[in-house]
Amino acid sequence: MLKPADYRSDVEPTWCAGCGDFGVLAAITRAFAELGLEPHRVVSVSGIGCSSRLPLFLKNYSIHTLHGRAIPVAIGVKLARPDLTVIVETGDGDLFSIGAGHNPHAARRNVDITVLCMDNQVYGLTKNQVSPTSREWLYGSLTPYGSIDRPLNPIATMLAFGATFVAQTYAGNLQHMTYVIKEAIKHRGFSFVNIISPCPTFNRVDTFQYYKGKVKDINQLGHDPSSYEAALRVAFHDLDHYYDPEAPVPIGIFYRVQMETYEERMAKVKARYGGLEDLQEIIDACKPKRV
Repeated sequence: MLKPADYRSDVEPTWCAGCGDFGVLAAITRAFAELGLEPHRVVSVSGIGCSSRLPLFLKNYSIHTLHGRAIPVAIGVKLARPDLTVIVETGDGDLFSIGAGHNPHAARRNVDITVLCMDNQVYGLTKNQVSPTSREWLYGSLTPYGSIDRPLNPIATMLAFGATFVAQTYAGNLQHMTYVIKEAIKHRGFSFVNIISPCPTFNRVDTFQYYKGKVKDINQLGHDPSSYEAALRVAFHDLDHYYDPEAPVPIGIFYRVQMETYEERMAKVKARYGGLEDLQEIIDACKPKRV
């Protein structure tokens, strides 16, 4: 039986001391071990950023792609090898800024991949710029007077795009993270997990101390994850803590529904039209026919 350590590579993490991503790495390896996944049957895909370095520290197959391009690469892997478990390990800047255009289409198509977003509400690797999820008036290297942008709501955004599994967890709770990541991987369809992962170096507001005692598991409070309307109601309160220091921060599974996946629909098309597995056959089939 594999243990969490069996999924770790020989490369040591290079994150700053106290980074929440250390906890995320521990939760991912625990989830893999508890699910009994074979390392050679798991593919990690990332873009650019502090969080996107995570695949370097895992022993499974990994692809470190361009900034914001993790999702289309992951889709390509899944369509080519639907038998593999495909995980996108990314951050709030990578996913909701330069890579934002890929999110709605991956979600609405219900591609069977799991997207783990390590949300530290700041650009850390490029040394302290505000990200799409940064709170208003957060100071950064390019916003010396504070950011005037309103923060994006990751949960509400992915719900609106049609993701069939949407959850949020917290890097300060290893047990909760492990559980949510396991459920996301087990889900057949597009899974999105926002992981609140504080940056102790640059974001001095949204710290572990700030979240202490404020994080509340909505599933233990009676939330029904099968209700899309209930998920939206909770999601739209998700940003209250940006404006009210006393407001709770909800974590848990917001929404989960089973729908036909993109790969299953692709299989139906192949079955209907005989299937074109060879690339040259596909190219030939697409050539215009002479009359």
